[in-house]
Amino acid sequence: MSNIWYILKTETEQCEIVELDYNQVPENTNYWGPFASKEEAIARRVGLIHAGKCKPQL
Repeated sequence: MSNIWYILKTETEQCEIVELDYNQVPENTNYWGPFASKEEAIARRVGLIHAGKCKPQL
């Protein structure tokens, strides 16, 4: 199977997109996903930034 994508919220309130193996789950407790593609994860991160759940990356 292919890899899947997650959005992880960091300690600085920013959200990072990471790629994990299909059977992995993020260790971070603040995450969204899984997403089937990086493009979908990017779109969701934009939505999270607009909703105030994440700070934009500088």
